[in-house]
Amino acid sequence: MSIDVEWARGELARFLELTELYRPPDPPGMTVWTTRKSNRGSQEDIVASAHVVEQILDRVLPGWRTEVPGNGRVNRWSQHREAAQRADVALQRDAEIQERLGDTAPRLNAGNLHPWVWAAARPLWRGGHFREAVTAAARRVNRQTQDKVGRRDATETALFQSVFSKNDPKPGEPRLRLMPDDGSDTFRSVQRGAAAFAEGCYAGIRNPNSHEDGLPELPEHEALEQLAAFSVLARWVDTAILTT
Repeated sequence: MSIDVEWARGELARFLELTELYRPPDPPGMTVWTTRKSNRGSQEDIVASAHVVEQILDRVLPGWRTEVPGNGRVNRWSQHREAAQRADVALQRDAEIQERLGDTAPRLNAGNLHPWVWAAARPLWRGGHFREAVTAAARRVNRQTQDKVGRRDATETALFQSVFSKNDPKPGEPRLRLMPDDGSDTFRSVQRGAAAFAEGCYAGIRNPNSHEDGLPELPEHEALEQLAAFSVLARWVDTAILTT
C-alpha cells in the first residue's frame, strides 16, 4: 500500500512544531540569564507524536537511525527532528529528483517483504545490526517451515531438501509442492530449484553470517538483498501445498 503523503507530512509537521526549541520568557519582574531552551510541546505530546513519526521515518528513510547524526546532540529529539525534516523533503520531492536525475528504477521496500522475514529482522535492523537481522530472518523461515510440516528432527538445508523432494511423501516426511505433481519436467524442475535455492540461502548466506567471528557489518543494501532472498523462500513455503 502506498503512503498517504498528505497525512504523513501533517504528522511530521506536528512533531517538528512540538519539538521546536525556544527560550521560555522570564518570570514577571525577573531576569534569568541562561542559554537553556525547551521544547514547545509537553513531553507527553512529543512522545505520542514520536511513536507515529518513527514509523513514518522507517518507511520513508529506512536507515535514518544510523545515517542521520545522533551523537553529541544537546536535545533528546534532535536526531528525530533532522530525520523528520529530511523525510518531509523526500515526500515532497523524491519523484521530481528521480525524474531529474534519470533514476526511475524500482526500489525494494523492506516493509513489502514476506512478514516472516521482516518481522524477525526489523528490531535488529532498526539498530543497524544488519547481519544479525538477516540471521534472525533465516531462523524464522526455518522455524515456520518446521511448523508447517510438523517436524523438529530436521533443520535448514536438510529440512528443505526433504520437504522439496520430488519423491512421494513418507510417514514423518511430508512434502511441500509448489505446483501439483503432474509428473512433468516442469514439476521436477520447480521442486529441484526450490531445494537448491534454499540450500544456497542457508549455506551461502545464513551460515557465514552466523558462524564467522569478526566479520564486518554488512552494508545495508547487501543485507536487504539477502533478506529479499529469504523472502522468496518464505513465500514459496507459505503458499506451497502440504502433502502427507
